[in-house]
Amino acid sequence: MIAYDSNHPGQPLLEKEGHSSLGRLERVLRAGKFAVTSELAPPDSALAEDVYDRARIFDGYVDGMNATDGSGAHCHMSSVAMCALLTNIGYSPVLQISCRDKNRIAIQGDVLGAAAMGVSNVLCLSGDGVQVGDHPEAKAVFDLDSISLLETIRCMRDESRFISGRAITSPPRLFLGAAENPSAPPIDYRPYRLAKKIAAGAQFIQMQYIFDVEQLRVFMARSRDLGLLEKVFILPGVGPLASARTALWIRSNVPGIHIPDAIIDRLQGASEPKEAGQKICIELIQKIREVEGVSGVHVMAYRQEESVADIIQQSGVLDGRVPWYPGCDVQSNSA
Repeated sequence: MIAYDSNHPGQPLLEKEGHSSLGRLERVLRAGKFAVTSELAPPDSALAEDVYDRARIFDGYVDGMNATDGSGAHCHMSSVAMCALLTNIGYSPVLQISCRDKNRIAIQGDVLGAAAMGVSNVLCLSGDGVQVGDHPEAKAVFDLDSISLLETIRCMRDESRFISGRAITSPPRLFLGAAENPSAPPIDYRPYRLAKKIAAGAQFIQMQYIFDVEQLRVFMARSRDLGLLEKVFILPGVGPLASARTALWIRSNVPGIHIPDAIIDRLQGASEPKEAGQKICIELIQKIREVEGVSGVHVMAYRQEESVADIIQQSGVLDGRVPWYPGCDVQSNSA
């Protein structure tokens, strides 16, 4: 699979000094542009066109799409397959790898296979427990966790070997990511957790939903004091809330997500809660952009994917830049 430069039609992307991948997402971030990534829900289907239909919703608005890996411990099309399909037509997907379902042998094999098909980005996750999904009787693996997974893939990429010590003849060229949550207790520990993930190999961080910008500022300031912000690209998570009821359920049932009372009150008082939720999301993106050390946002719009384009457009964070998508005007594309 050959990745092509969207600024120069017909020219393959060439290796850049200091880059660990040939991927478009890494190029956007290292160029200092405000990046936008999104969450791409996998279909319960064996049709490639179902994947493409979901991806087209984000055309021209995002720099990368996360293909989730059994999110919520529910079974869907595999992340590797989705990323292969999307890469084949030029998108820049992020391969999510959950440690819940596979051991180190299977994971390392998937990494090589995905890289061979042109996948450039990997997000390393421990994964939700099977008890929360639709297969609670499944046997969880957790042979690795998110940090040891980062170390494993970094070893494959930088040292050209499996963690068994056996040589890899052609190592994967990958941009490595991890997740972080500034709102998860103990809050004071979260910057140190981030430091461990960076030391393990994380180059970009996609965060859980951020609804309290002041809490994010505190986290970023502490991370800056630890010297972390110059070592990693940070993309806080955002997303539209459908209603006050949804917000209250998330706050009560999803660990580590803090939704201030002011946001819930605003949703409760809105005549059109869904529109209010999208407006709140737009405002949060604009505020988050101003936080020192933030490199972009990760938009998670569960069952509201069709709203992402409007949210990004109204937020103005792309500054007129049009992220690449199949069929776009490559001459004017700056991504």
